[in-house]
Amino acid sequence: MHGQDVRLETVEITYPNGFRAVQPTDLTIEAGEFFSILGPSGCGKTTLLRAVSGFVQPSRGRVLIGGADMAGKTPDQRPTALIFQNLALFPLMSVRDNVAFGLEARGVPKAQRHARAEELLALVALADQAGKKPTELSGGQRQRVAIARALAVEPAVLLLDEPLSALDLKLRQHMRAELRAIQRKTGVTFIYITHDQGEALAMSDRIAVMNAGRIEQVGPCDEVYSRPDTAFVASFVGEVNRLPGTITRNADGLAVIDTALGPITAANPKALPEGAPASVFVRPEALSLAPVSGDNRISARVERRDLEGPFITLHLRAEPAGVALAAQMANIGTPVAPGALVELGFAPQSAIALPEGALAQTGTEDMAAQ
Repeated sequence: MHGQDVRLETVEITYPNGFRAVQPTDLTIEAGEFFSILGPSGCGKTTLLRAVSGFVQPSRGRVLIGGADMAGKTPDQRPTALIFQNLALFPLMSVRDNVAFGLEARGVPKAQRHARAEELLALVALADQAGKKPTELSGGQRQRVAIARALAVEPAVLLLDEPLSALDLKLRQHMRAELRAIQRKTGVTFIYITHDQGEALAMSDRIAVMNAGRIEQVGPCDEVYSRPDTAFVASFVGEVNRLPGTITRNADGLAVIDTALGPITAANPKALPEGAPASVFVRPEALSLAPVSGDNRISARVERRDLEGPFITLHLRAEPAGVALAAQMANIGTPVAPGALVELGFAPQSAIALPEGALAQTGTEDMAAQ
C-alpha cells in the first residue's frame, strides 16, 4: 500500500437551500501524511471529507487525488476508504469475513481474500480474534477491525470521521498511538476529522483548523499551537487566557498592550500598529509562580485548585481588576491553596497579540467576560 496526495482547488460546497457549508478552499495534503481537520461541530469539516470521498460533489472547484481529477467519480471509483463514527461492522459475520468483505465484493477468491484478511488482522494485532464476532470484541478491537477492513481494498487515502468519539478516555488515548503506528506501517495517507484538539495534536503531521466553513490555519501541530494565526485558532486549539486591549507601543517584534491588568508585553507577529485593538493570548502553562526579570507580572488570588495527576491547574482572579485566569504547573508539591494571593509572571515571548476576531466557544473562561 502507498499513499497519494490530495489537492483541493477552490472547492466550495453550497446546499440547495443556499447554505454554504464550505467556503472556497485550497488545500494540499501530502502523500503518506497523517493530516487532521480540526474544528467545532457544524464547521464543515465532515462535508469537506465527504467531498474527498465522493459522497458530496463540490458546487465549485476540483478534488484531485494523485493528480487525477475526481469529477464524476463515485465513492467506489476513488482510491479512498471511509471509516464512519459507528464503524458499520456486520454483527453476524466473523471478524475475518468483515475484513474480507470489500474483497469479496470485488470478486477476489475466498482463499486469497481470507489470506489477505489474516495479514491485515496481524497488522492491527488481532490475528487471534479472526473467528470471533464483532460483538465479542472490545471497543478498541472493533475500531481496529474497521481499519483493517478499510485497508483491505488497498486505498491510497483513508478517511476517518471522528472514529474515536464513542470510546472512553483511556481507550481513546491508546487508540491514538495505535492509529499513528498503523499509518506509519502502511504509508497510506490518513485524513482525520475531529473536534478533539488532543487527538489532532497527538497524532498528526499537520492540522487544518476550520471555522464556519473556512480553514483558518494549516501547519505542523507545534506551529498551530504555539503560533496561532487568528483569535479563533488561539482560543480553539488548547486552553488559553485572553486579555483584550489596545496596542500602545510596537518595536522589535514585540508590542505593549494596554489591558485591564495594565501594560502587557507580547509577541506581535502581525505587526499590529499603535492604536490598534488586539487580544493578548497566553497559555496556562506559560504562567509561572516564580516571575523573573523581564516577565509580565500579575497579582491574583487562587479560587480553585484542580489536581490532574501530574499537573495542577489553578483558577485565579487577578487583583484588582477581577479578571479570571488559569495557570497550569507540574505537580511537584507546590503548596498553593484556595484563598492564597500569588504573583504570576510570563515571558513576553510566551504571549501573542492578535487582531480581534471570532472566538471559539470552548476553553478557559474568557478573561474579557469578567
